[in-house]
Amino acid sequence: MMGNANHINDRKSVLLGVIGDPIAHSKSPVMMAAAFRAAGIEGEYRRLHVKSDQLEQTLQDIREQGFLGINVTIPHKVAVMDYLDELDEAAKKIGAVNTVVHANGKLKGYNTDGAGYVRSLKEEAVPDLAGKTVMLLGAGGASRGIVHALLQEEPERVIILNRTEYKARQLAAEFNAGIPVEGYSMQQAHSYLPGVDILINTTSVGMHPQTEDIPLPVELIPEGIVVSDLIYNPLETRLLRESRLQRGCTVHGGLGMFVYQGAIAFEHWLGFRPDVQVMRQAVLDSLA
Repeated sequence: MMGNANHINDRKSVLLGVIGDPIAHSKSPVMMAAAFRAAGIEGEYRRLHVKSDQLEQTLQDIREQGFLGINVTIPHKVAVMDYLDELDEAAKKIGAVNTVVHANGKLKGYNTDGAGYVRSLKEEAVPDLAGKTVMLLGAGGASRGIVHALLQEEPERVIILNRTEYKARQLAAEFNAGIPVEGYSMQQAHSYLPGVDILINTTSVGMHPQTEDIPLPVELIPEGIVVSDLIYNPLETRLLRESRLQRGCTVHGGLGMFVYQGAIAFEHWLGFRPDVQVMRQAVLDSLA
């Protein structure tokens, strides 16, 4: 049972949605429709194309039209916080919201990205993250959520690399308490990669349509470590493919994160766990 979830029994049909700009490419509607069907729920999950200047009005409409909640995607994850009544502790710390629950006339914001990512990483690649040295490429919003969730798992050390070193240092300083979190420039990858157990690409380098791009030379990656990428289109990025073939790494793609962040959002809205296998299959089918 999660959050201040509404109970499904007291409503005939559920209305949910996702807001973003652009939004046409979103796989969330396909995934959520499958989750509804598997749970025997009458539900509608709408794709809402919302420009920045329409955000406040959209949140008002969400209240008035009886939406149970929404997902929030780029570019609204930070700005949406201004129009909510309440924020979950993790969302406050991360400084971004990707899930909004509408209950008792109030809108509450959550961030399920980091928790969804870590759940997926543990289920698919590394059952126990305690004592591991983890390196993240990128210091944007996705990285923030993942650092927050990773630290709950008690790794030995977290290293953030970014093109702009200042951003990496700034992010590290925010989270550096108890467990060492350090920030460096991407140019320093060769100095810090040798001791790393898990490498995570949180940047968009390698995403469709620029699928031949790679965030760092694969020869720098230690043999046999875990290499993970948040990108799920393509399902196996060039970074993952070359790490697997040339460095013998265990690889982990972004599909699981996408599915689990949606599953945790579903739990916040409806108070029970959806069928993640059905959700995953729906996304795979739509990518094919």
